[in-house]
Amino acid sequence: MMTTDEMTLRSEMVETCRKMNSSGINQGTAGNLSVRFGNGFLITPSSMPYDTMQPEDLVEMDWQGTFVGPRPSSEWRFHRDILKARTDVNVVLHCHSLYATSIACHHRTIPAFHYMVGVMGGTTLRCARYATYGTQALSDAALEALEGRKACLLGQHGQISLGKTLDAALWMAIEVETLARMYQQALVLGEPPVLPDDEMERVIAQMTRMSYGLGPEEEGASDAARPRLPGGKASGGPVSPAK
Repeated sequence: MMTTDEMTLRSEMVETCRKMNSSGINQGTAGNLSVRFGNGFLITPSSMPYDTMQPEDLVEMDWQGTFVGPRPSSEWRFHRDILKARTDVNVVLHCHSLYATSIACHHRTIPAFHYMVGVMGGTTLRCARYATYGTQALSDAALEALEGRKACLLGQHGQISLGKTLDAALWMAIEVETLARMYQQALVLGEPPVLPDDEMERVIAQMTRMSYGLGPEEEGASDAARPRLPGGKASGGPVSPAK
């Protein structure tokens, strides 16, 4: 019998799947979602529309690939391998968003044409080499492209975004799609200039300090704005930017 916490998590996963479609980053039964759980993870089932999916339809898998419930997504291998390798994240979100996938069809890595590329954790949004969907080769390619990153493109396939929470992973996926669209628009005028690595290092350091989708707040950041609490005392940590 499911605990209340498990049912809550499953319900939140279903809600996130539906948000993937309503936000426009996913269509039909494409894409999949997993969350670290117990001694493994929960993952969306194969070929089930999100608008009819119910919490009990989600599949529980262990690290060996055995499962309880319906047949899991065909992409379960990279979900398992990413969650095993990346203890800094709890959620793996995969979708075929239009602009990100268009860039991935050209096997293009998105450079630091805009400072927000840094939110993925580095100076580029990498594109993984192509491999057949659902295979170990695709999982290996994704892990390589995600090294030191919280998102990547998949060659001629789509995108993967990671997060500590469901909201964080969804936010990252939408940001990937937004940047891909901006990059395509910028390319209309020619290859855009790229910010130098030292500037991106400063950007990423500031994002980390302000907890802008990259990690925990850095305590004691002297230049961080803090909300004033009743009585005139400043709060103890920086304000996370609106997402």
